[in-house]
Amino acid sequence: MELIKANEAVVKAAILAGCTQYYGYPITPASEVAMAAAKYLPKVGGTFLQAESEVAAINMVYGASGAGARVMTASSGPGISLKQEGVSYLAAAELPCVIVDVMRAGPGLGNIWPEQGDYTQVVHGGGHGNYKCLVFVPNCAQEMADLTILAFELAEKYRMPAYLLTDAYIGQMMEPVTFPSECKKPARKDWALYADHDSKDVLISSIYMSTESLEQHNRKLQERYAEIEANEVRYEEVQVEDADLILTGYGFVSRLLFSVMENLRAEGHKVGLFRPITVFPFPTKRFEELAEQGKAILDVELSNGQMLRDIQLAVGKNRPLYFYNRMGGAVPSVAELTDVARKYLR
Repeated sequence: MELIKANEAVVKAAILAGCTQYYGYPITPASEVAMAAAKYLPKVGGTFLQAESEVAAINMVYGASGAGARVMTASSGPGISLKQEGVSYLAAAELPCVIVDVMRAGPGLGNIWPEQGDYTQVVHGGGHGNYKCLVFVPNCAQEMADLTILAFELAEKYRMPAYLLTDAYIGQMMEPVTFPSECKKPARKDWALYADHDSKDVLISSIYMSTESLEQHNRKLQERYAEIEANEVRYEEVQVEDADLILTGYGFVSRLLFSVMENLRAEGHKVGLFRPITVFPFPTKRFEELAEQGKAILDVELSNGQMLRDIQLAVGKNRPLYFYNRMGGAVPSVAELTDVARKYLR
């Protein structure tokens, strides 16, 4: 066990997952990810390169992934926006990678305080086309490590980009983390270009000149996404069985909501917590089940309600669904959220 900042833990976990390449450009509050990559990757024979821009970095990720390496990058909102074209190319070429988004407040340059305003561009695709990415939403340093390892495994299994969508508070937080004792050594990929005889016939591309071939490629991708939605949904629920009101939120917000739940339980209120761990795939079915049981849901976000739209689609109309939010980097206190929840309990 090690006391470590989450932005640093993500790099150590990546190396243990077999990552050997990092290409990025620094931006607060994600800069420690690049700093840790620069510190640790050369020690294990890997490569760290600070690119001249976010656009260059994501295209270097494309090249490294195409060459069979496990590769990652990291940024925050403005930088993630610049990477979106490259992410679309990665998804189209079926190339795995891991992208860490340590969210800051926006729009524009905004400020460096935590927000959750990148949800839509990451979960529902900021680049062009009909693609999706795996998206994990850790709420602590341990999950930053654990979900990084999982992200590499699933990105490679399904041949697609994977995000860790976190926020400034989680990224900057120092907590105890337990790392695996062994480093993974990924197997050779039959789809990668290794500049050798065995891979000389491999072609990596995202261009399909006929409408028929591109439609067929899109349909293949959609079938893969449906498989992921069937098999890879992850969430945590606490005391939802008897709950009249279920609090839901992801990332740092879920930690606040856990304390709110404990406060209200101590007062005798039947309150539970439902925390998505993946937001693609989204736990649609479980939200639908909870709504059908007649449970009211209070969604709390540090955005204008970007996840709320996914919950609304899951629970349908005429269901008790409430919403509370803060924006601009303002984070509600536990006392504030407890008062909000009391209102809806009444």
